[in-house]
Amino acid sequence: MKLHFEADLDYQRAAIDAICGLFQGQEICRSEFTVVRESGGSALFGVSDLGIGNRLTLLDDEILSNLREIQKQNGLVTSAELTSGDFTVEMETGTGKTYVYLRTIFELNQKYGFTKFVIVVPSVAIKEGVYKSLQIMGEHFKTLYNGVPFEYFLYDSAKLGLVRNFATSPQVQIMVTTVGAINKKDVNNLYKDTEKLGGERPIELIKATRPIVIVDEPQSVDGGLKGAGKTALGEMNPLCTLRYSATHVDKHHMVYRLDAVDAYQQKLVKQIEVAAATVQDGHNRPYVRLLSTNNKNGVITAKVELDVEIAGHVQRREVSVQDGDDLRQTTNRGVYADCAIGEIRAAKGDEYVELRVPGGEQFLRPGQAWGDVDPLAVQTELIRRTILEHLRKEQRLRSHGIKVLSLFFIDSVERYRAYDAGGNEIKGAYAEIFEREYRRAARRPEFQTLFDKVDLDAAAEEVHDGYFSIDKKSKRAIDTSESNASGRESAEDAYNLIMRDKERLLSFDTPLKFIFSHSALREGWDNPNVFQICTLREMGSERERRQTIGRGLRLCVNQQGERVRGFEYNTLTVIATESYEEFAENLQKEIEADTGIRFGVIRPDEFAAIVIVGDDGQAEQLGAEKSRLLVNYLKAEGYVDGKGRVQDSLRQVIKDGTLSVPEPLKAHLPQITEVIKKLAGRLEIKNADERRSIRARKEVLYSEEFKALWDRIKYRTTYRVQFDNEKLIKDCTDALRGAPPIPKTRLQWRKADLSIGQAGVLAKAQTHSADTVTLNESDIELPDLLTDLQNRTHLTRRSIHRIVVASGRLNDFRRNPQQFIEQAAEAINRCKQLALVQGIKYERIGDSEYSVQELFEAEELTGYLKSMLSDVQKSVMESVLYDSLVEKGFAEDLEANDRVKVYTKLPRDFKVPTPLGFYNPDWAILIDTEDGEKLYLVVETKGGLQLGDLRDKESAKIECGKAHFKAIAIGDNPAQFRTATSVEDILT
Repeated sequence: MKLHFEADLDYQRAAIDAICGLFQGQEICRSEFTVVRESGGSALFGVSDLGIGNRLTLLDDEILSNLREIQKQNGLVTSAELTSGDFTVEMETGTGKTYVYLRTIFELNQKYGFTKFVIVVPSVAIKEGVYKSLQIMGEHFKTLYNGVPFEYFLYDSAKLGLVRNFATSPQVQIMVTTVGAINKKDVNNLYKDTEKLGGERPIELIKATRPIVIVDEPQSVDGGLKGAGKTALGEMNPLCTLRYSATHVDKHHMVYRLDAVDAYQQKLVKQIEVAAATVQDGHNRPYVRLLSTNNKNGVITAKVELDVEIAGHVQRREVSVQDGDDLRQTTNRGVYADCAIGEIRAAKGDEYVELRVPGGEQFLRPGQAWGDVDPLAVQTELIRRTILEHLRKEQRLRSHGIKVLSLFFIDSVERYRAYDAGGNEIKGAYAEIFEREYRRAARRPEFQTLFDKVDLDAAAEEVHDGYFSIDKKSKRAIDTSESNASGRESAEDAYNLIMRDKERLLSFDTPLKFIFSHSALREGWDNPNVFQICTLREMGSERERRQTIGRGLRLCVNQQGERVRGFEYNTLTVIATESYEEFAENLQKEIEADTGIRFGVIRPDEFAAIVIVGDDGQAEQLGAEKSRLLVNYLKAEGYVDGKGRVQDSLRQVIKDGTLSVPEPLKAHLPQITEVIKKLAGRLEIKNADERRSIRARKEVLYSEEFKALWDRIKYRTTYRVQFDNEKLIKDCTDALRGAPPIPKTRLQWRKADLSIGQAGVLAKAQTHSADTVTLNESDIELPDLLTDLQNRTHLTRRSIHRIVVASGRLNDFRRNPQQFIEQAAEAINRCKQLALVQGIKYERIGDSEYSVQELFEAEELTGYLKSMLSDVQKSVMESVLYDSLVEKGFAEDLEANDRVKVYTKLPRDFKVPTPLGFYNPDWAILIDTEDGEKLYLVVETKGGLQLGDLRDKESAKIECGKAHFKAIAIGDNPAQFRTATSVEDILT
């Protein structure tokens, strides 16, 4: 299999443009330096072996101005000053973070000539994942960037020649390293003189290139309070540091944010459902779980979970205990006889409770339990449920070319893979349970189509495997640890098995479908077809749930390596040992802690970052003052309480579209509504027990009325784009002529007062002394304008020549070539997209059509009770699945209106091809008009009908949809295409 990568995803493009926009105005340039030490010298200067490095010509004030502009565009609070060269991109796990920062490398090279990049990651797992990504994306990037040559390598202290090549090569160079390989100066060859490099220290070569450092998961790289990792990053003398994660701790200058809520709402990741396994009435043994310890005012206590008898019933409760407490008295239950609390340790990192029980002492760490129901009995049920969920998805998705994978996180390697007295490998308890339960499930009648003529004994052994570190001496599988060099080397061997061959797992030719891991796959490994994650261990540490489910959030791919979209295909089932409500609540708490999002709470500055356009056409932010005005208004109206908590009345007016705001803010109501929608909701986690299958209602599907409707919309089309080339060139010329003026490069003077005291030398800028001087640069080397614009716009050189000459802006090109090229490319591409939509012509493809059986009967549709309208009579399907409150209200109106005779939510596979990707309309409807005629409609439902309410790309797709249905119109009464917010819109 060969994975395909999409180059035109809006949200990924926005993240790339955010970083590139920081250097707006930077000229394409290269700096040269030598890598040979002169005799007796200690600095890098000489006369031979020229190396190529990055060079920044922008002033700090120019970067700050660019930064603020980007933050405004992306709805982020603007930075007051440029406090560091660190810039933050927040992207939810599974949305293509690695692709984004790798492509950003090539974009920065194309636009500004930067060639030296270092990627620093926290673990071997992520390092292998990045290296694998570079391998499989290389051809894709060369296609996008005209075959640009580039080299990449994994840093190895034993192969320092690669570091010399990194410094001297004129090509794009990408070094990938773990922070553990570079942050120990006393033992690391990176910081030692070596004859291999002519007596130079490798770090000096890297420093001289001024690399752009990319940090993947910086919260794990920085090194906590001691900051050993951050110090190592600084040693490289980076031109800037780009920080990418879903769970940032230190949020330096934020330039782009795609948080968990955005990703779920935009369906950029799988939806999550939880199959919860909770023990009920299992109070037949003494049970103690340690939750936390505390030392307050010299009194040491512990919070534990016990089965306590209350009013004749046993309930599991949290109880505070001290050293010496008798648990029989505490719980009022005889099963706790001779059980008492011993020593309690509350020291940070060494918390535990001694539990004195018959037969000896037990020591519990936070999260650990003693005396619960037989753990293996619970884990057997978890494995059984995972297998059943897997087989049900496999049965449904196999026909779409999608291979289903399941992932088990286990508490100990020996529970899966053990060794006998002779050192021979044998199956552990989990492996034996899995094979037994797999054979049992395979014999169920519902799965017979999957196992026809299959040897179940062989299949049960072939479909699962474990990925663990191997001890060098004993050659045995061990729990993964990367705390030292030996552990990292051992871990790397384990990851090689799965990281560098993950496409093989996606192929039907490979029988492996169930993966067992200890910790090797917790971060850094993302296989898009993981559909089940089962945790056979506790999930309790910080960011544990987000990291665990992150392994399965990526949208799946088919056997052609193409991404398959839609929640009907993409649902991640988490099999957990906590209730559905507890899982959702705890995951939500982790997201709140990681991202700063407060679900259901509106803070005074919540609307400050909303972007508005002033009377002068300049983008501004709403600001803190107007945000507080709005929040105070919401409080006065009773929409939020005194602490900012959202009330049901606000959710209702948002649903009804009747929210009003103070007069000065009315122009910004759409943006305000979007912010409130995000804050007023909760993270949408589905309950697997509420999942239902939805079938077609045969009497409606095969009715004459639906047949008449379907016959009018069922045909497929192809399209061609016809446009007037002269008009396109004129439009591009006019757009470039009217673009903003381009300034020359400027030099900024600033004075500062210096004062010397005990705190050191302090500098205070003189606010009245700032001065800017325009530089007359007569020696600017002009780039190849036509080639550069041809690469960015894909127009012919002749057309580009006509556009730039007729625009009268060539003096701007001489004044500031880079900024002119960027501005011209943006203007031309904007006109191109408009021309594509305006000039599109659809043609029906003979009798090629969408089959009723193919879309409504062969496909099993599933949904959840909370997002399903079940009491319907006119719909083709027994229930209507809705994605929003607008769709729910629309379906209810269709049912209630007597003039509506039949309708259907159009299946996901009903697609209209467009130059911007496939378009899937919402509804097909048959209405009886007042004069007795029938009205056949295809309807797109939206929250607002104004063009400004829809994103540009979405609006363009809808226009293409109109052209498609116009092309297949047949007879005197063809189907008509409409956009609407309610049924009333159609009828009127």
